[in-house]
Amino acid sequence: MNHRIRATFHAGAFVPDQPCELPEGANVDLLIESPSLLPPQVSDPEERAGLLRELVESIWRHPLTVDAPRLTREELHDRG
Repeated sequence: MNHRIRATFHAGAFVPDQPCELPEGANVDLLIESPSLLPPQVSDPEERAGLLRELVESIWRHPLTVDAPRLTREELHDRG
């Protein structure tokens, strides 16, 4: 039987956000969900614009060549 329990990582342990009916010593599997969008570390609009300019300039300086390796879908998504 599967149950979804939300928890907060605190002081080196996962603490359930709500009481759960598990026996003491029960083994559980954890699935860590990362946020799909991370908050920007730079909030100043001018600094962010400068970083974006640097990124675009770097892309232009290092274009992919015609003979660049073509990766398969499996290779692109390999989390190995």
